[in-house]
Amino acid sequence: MTGTRADHLSSAATLRRSGHPAPVVLDVRVDAGGRADRDAYRRGHLPGAHFVDIDADLAGTVTARSGARPLPDPDRLAASARRWGITPTSPVVVYDDSRSTAAARAWWVLRWAGIADVRVLDGGLRAWTGAGGALETGDRPEDRENIEIAPVEIRPGALPVVGTDDVARLARDGLLLDARPVDDYLGRNGASGHIPGAVSASVFDDLDDEGRVLDDAALRSRYRALGALDAGIATASYCGSGVAAALQVLVLATVGVESAFYPGSLSQWVSDPARIVIRETLSTVEPGPVISA
Repeated sequence: MTGTRADHLSSAATLRRSGHPAPVVLDVRVDAGGRADRDAYRRGHLPGAHFVDIDADLAGTVTARSGARPLPDPDRLAASARRWGITPTSPVVVYDDSRSTAAARAWWVLRWAGIADVRVLDGGLRAWTGAGGALETGDRPEDRENIEIAPVEIRPGALPVVGTDDVARLARDGLLLDARPVDDYLGRNGASGHIPGAVSASVFDDLDDEGRVLDDAALRSRYRALGALDAGIATASYCGSGVAAALQVLVLATVGVESAFYPGSLSQWVSDPARIVIRETLSTVEPGPVISA
């Protein structure tokens, strides 16, 4: 899956002009701890938007070795998609108010599940209100009552993923991007450090001050320098818990680069104490203690 910016992002102005069929709009907001924020949804959301719980709807059951947000069970995801009203022909727009990381997780999961027409609202809730968009308050009745209102078929596997066994090889023979802020990559302030061989590429550097994705020229310049635009190179992205890396996969798709996603990310990598992480101290690079992500 590659494409252009228009294939993966929607501006607020474009969403406001949406005609028939109207898109299914999903609100994927999270609180400061990264958990679903239904209270924020109730205080104000895009008209007609359905609330999405990033863990209950977009992740599977957590185990000791799964990482924080494993891939969702297809049957449960299908039930959620029906509850939101997604049909085989539905356009879908997802948004949040946290630099589109949670929204990108929804974008990635739905695209991975075979739902082809999914876009992230570029700039999120702030872009919508800044463009004069109105908000609604409270819950939608079908969300509250959990009514399944439309059929949809889920076909997992439409986007590439890598597992823990693939990561070391990819870091050696391809390009493994760490989407977290550089301090997390370096292991500063109690952070875990990074997977050996991974390249620091904070996805937050791909956004402007308003949380919108940078223009194609800036993105191409950055990822060319990182090697992601080199012909034939296998690329994958990871983060801490499988959220920010989804945004990086999205960003790369807007400039025509297909990147795999490591759903377990560092939280799965460190679940086995035999796997090392790298922490960088001053000018040296040292194996560091595994700190649970």
